[in-house]
This record gives sequence, structure tokens and C-alpha cells, in this order.
Amino acid sequence: MTTWLLRAIAFGATVVVLRVLLGFAMAALPTYGVVWRAACLIVIVAAGIAWGARDARSADGTDLTVRWLASGMIAGLGSGAVCWILDQISGIELGDAGALFELTSAASFIMLLVFLPAMIGVGYARARARSSAAKPQAAAKPQAATEPVPAHAG
Repeated sequence: MTTWLLRAIAFGATVVVLRVLLGFAMAALPTYGVVWRAACLIVIVAAGIAWGARDARSADGTDLTVRWLASGMIAGLGSGAVCWILDQISGIELGDAGALFELTSAASFIMLLVFLPAMIGVGYARARARSSAAKPQAAAKPQAATEPVPAHAG
């Protein structure tokens, strides 16, 4: 299985599970809708940042932009289609959005919600790797200057 497909399936499934849970939570306690939506948003963004940072540490300079863009696109389209199908089942309320909305607007939002945090994670991890690689070289210079100069025996 290609790396982008694994990420797409994982994020797509996460979005579907969170939307179903959100639907049940909104039906049970609708006055806490802002809290439920914010919690779902935080979960997806945190997962994207964490996985993007993990990718950057293990990719050895590989360009991860296309990998994460494809993952976000497939996660958005797949989760939109699955959520539209689940919304047709009675008892599961996901907002009564039509197929066109789910496959365009919702899919675009999920794509950005996967892609942007992952790129933030990649950038953060690579910046940390660069700064930690530069620190030992900078620390080596002052140590060499503080070593005692050998006395000339002559």
C-alpha cells in the first residue's frame, strides 16, 4: 500500500468516525455544539501535525507535499461520499447535506484540514532538525577556544 493511500484511509476514516460521533453528540446535547465541533477539529489538526512531523523525521529530505496533497484529496472525497451514504440511513444525522456539497465543499475543507496541518508538522520537524544539526558545530568552536594552550618547552 502506498504511503499516501494509508494516510488517506486513516484520515478519511477518522473524519467519518468524528462526524458520526458529532451527529450523536449534537442530538444528545445540542447546546454544546461549539465544544463538540472544536474538539473534532482539534483531533484532526493535531493528528495532521503529528503525522507530518513524523514523516519529516523519517523521510530524509524527500518532498512530502504531493504525498500529503493526495492524501488530503482522497480523504476528503472518500469521507464525503461515506458521510453522504451514512446520512441517508435513518437514525444517523450528519447534517442533511447533498451529494454535491459533500463531494465539493466538504471534500475541499477536509483536504485542507489534512494538508495544511501536515505541512506545518513537516516544516516544524525539519526546522528542528536543522537547528539541532547546527548546534553541535556551534558548540564545538567555544570548546576549542577554552582548551589550555600547551606550554612551549624551549
